[in-house]
Formats: sequence, C-alpha cells, structure tokens
Amino acid sequence: MPKAASWHESLQADVRALAVGWSVKERKGKVFLRVRQSEQPEVSVSLPFEWIASSKGNAYTRVRNIYTLMASEGYSLKQAALVADGKAPKLTEQQDWHGAVERFQQQKLSHGTAIKPATWEAKYAPVLADAVALLTGRKPPTTPAELIDRCIRGWEPGSRTRQERARNLAQFLRYCVVRERVPAIWQPPADLKDAIGRKPATASSQKSDAITDQQILNLIESLPDDYASRRWADALRLLAELGLRPVELLHLRVRTDPKTGEPYWWCSYEKRTGGGVTKPRRLWPLPLQGDDGTAVQWSLMQRWQARLIELPPLRAGNGAADAIATYLNRREGWRSLRTQMESNGERLSCYSFRHSYSVRGHQRDVDNGSMALAMGHSIEVHCRSYPWASEAGAAAAFVRAGQRFAGHVKTASITPLVQQAPDSAGC
Repeated sequence: MPKAASWHESLQADVRALAVGWSVKERKGKVFLRVRQSEQPEVSVSLPFEWIASSKGNAYTRVRNIYTLMASEGYSLKQAALVADGKAPKLTEQQDWHGAVERFQQQKLSHGTAIKPATWEAKYAPVLADAVALLTGRKPPTTPAELIDRCIRGWEPGSRTRQERARNLAQFLRYCVVRERVPAIWQPPADLKDAIGRKPATASSQKSDAITDQQILNLIESLPDDYASRRWADALRLLAELGLRPVELLHLRVRTDPKTGEPYWWCSYEKRTGGGVTKPRRLWPLPLQGDDGTAVQWSLMQRWQARLIELPPLRAGNGAADAIATYLNRREGWRSLRTQMESNGERLSCYSFRHSYSVRGHQRDVDNGSMALAMGHSIEVHCRSYPWASEAGAAAAFVRAGQRFAGHVKTASITPLVQQAPDSAGC
C-alpha cells in the first residue's frame, strides 16, 4: 500500500499544478515561494506562514491569489505578494516614472481632447513633477490616495488649484494603469471630493461683482491711445456687449442667418462643467448706456466683418483671463476702479464685464431663460450665479401682478372699529 503524501508534499504538488515553474519550500521556518519563468531570472518571496501542517490551506490560498494577480493584473511577484497581503506595492524601484510623464504628455497633447502646450506647462507639469519626486524619493507614498494628498495639501481645501492638481494627477495615474502596466492598485479613487475638500465656512468668496456701464466706459476711455491698447479696448468692448467669458474671445465669429440673410454673432466655445459640456451658442448684443441715458454704438460687428478688429495676444501664459488680468493690472484706471469697489466690499475681475451684461439684460426685462441661453449656461446656474436674476424677476412679477389687480379693484368702504371701554368683568 503506497505511503500517503505528507502535508508539505501535498502543498508542493498543488503549487506546481498552478503553473510551470512555481514551487514552495521551507526557509527559516516560513513558506518560501519561488517562480521560474523561461528566459527570466528566478524570483522568490517569503510568505507570512509558518512551515507547519495547520498553515497549508492558508498558504496555498495566498499562493493562488498571488498567481492570479500576476497573471491578470501584470504585477511582479513581490508586488503581488504585497497586494495579496493587503499592502500597496512600492513601485519606484523599477517603474520609469519620468518616461511615463513624457509619454502621458504626448497623449494629452496629441490625442483625445487635446490640450495646448501652455495648458500642460501651467496645469499638468508642476503637479506631475512633484509626484515623480515623491515616488522616487526615500519615503515614497504607498497608495494613490496618499500620493494625491501629499501633492495637494499645500493648497487651501476646496481651492481651484487644489482641485486641478488632484484631477490632473488622477488622470496620470489612470493612464499609467492602462498604458504603462502599473498595477491596478495604483488606480486613483473615483471620487476625489474628500481629497479636494471644501472651503471653510469662514472663507471669503472669490467671485467677482458686476460693474456699471458708465464704469466700463470710463475704464476704456482711460486706456492709452496706442496700437496695443486699442486692441485691448476692443477686447473689453466685446466682453461687455456680448457677455463673454474671456476665453470665448478666441471662439468668436460672425454667421449669416440663411432665412433673413442677416449676420449674427456666434460663439463656438464648449465649456466642460460638472453637468457636461455647454453647447455653442448664438450671441445677443446688449449695447451699453451711459449715465446720461445715451446708448453707445461701437459698431463691433461691422468692424469685425471689415477686419478692423484685431484682438490682443490671448493664448500665452495661463490663457485669456490671465492675459487680460495682466494687462489691466498695469492700468491706473483699472487699479483705481478696483480700489473703489474694494472700499464697498466688492471684488473686481475680468469677469466683471460678463456680469455687467447679466445686470444690463435684467434691467431691460430680458427673462431668465433667455439670459441663461445667451450667456451659455442653465437657468439653475444663472440664478445661482446671479442673485439679481431671480430677485429682479420676482420683483417684476409682483409688480405686474399688482398692476393687473389694480385694474379690477373696486374701492371698498371700511368702517373703522369703534373703540369701546373694556368690560370690567374681563380684566
């Protein structure tokens, strides 16, 4: 009668059956796993199980999990052993992070929704340089969440910069998992809200305020009378009269209505938001009006069609908004207006021209839906971003209701109450 196999012989046979070149043995009282693959050096790892009969089941389950991770996820033996043990692998020893950044850059510049080189330099390169420095440092992060946290903690919770750094770093990690064969353990969290955080309740809002038509006219009048400033003045006129976002100056054109033959402004910009992508839209000019009641006619469309408007450089640096802000911050008229607004607890920015368009529209009784459509966002966003939209609409609605009601009111005689002496019994 053949002798029954011992527990360790049974374990060794089970491991060999998983794949060619896989084996286990005892080393220093622990289960020691070895993997020999063709044309590759042998690799090995010690497992956290004692070389005793009671460990056989757990040891085999661990080896099988390691095999699955290596076969399906592309882990190395040591990485798979760490993942199977509930630990994240440290990939910095063998992973070419610098090369991965270079290849990711080419992917972002040339494929998908391609970005501009300036966007890469401003938004992606800084955070990825910090990430690579951490990953190749002496104490690298061991999880994607830790890496993201360490790359954004220097910025205020909920801030725009913190949000951009977290999202762009997460894009890079997803790329590495898909394209660079980085183990799936480095897939970033699907929800970055906890990492980005929210601004504290005491934080002041950075939203800017609207300026009046006369303030815009005064500002433009204060600009120098030279070639460069005339270009910037036209940019400001377009922002104010059409209610544009600064970046939309780069997506502006004139179309012709096929039915009427009349020209109209068109913006092809598509803004990515949490709710999706906004659609290109027709623009509706709202000419400015000075304090004396005189409407200002800049003839922007006619001059645009005649190629008499040449916009200033808006693509350099961090984009159109930054370029406009840089120019305006050097102008005395802008600095004076900013000081005036700050004294009233208001904030001035290059978006103030767009905000003025919203105020102007509601002052001229344009309804919320039409204003939202013209400005390229939903009614919900419009009313949330511009409180005067809902307030003005409510006020106008109640005024109209009161006017309609007044036309049907019949004056009623009201008998005044006769004051009587109080009943002593009721005191």
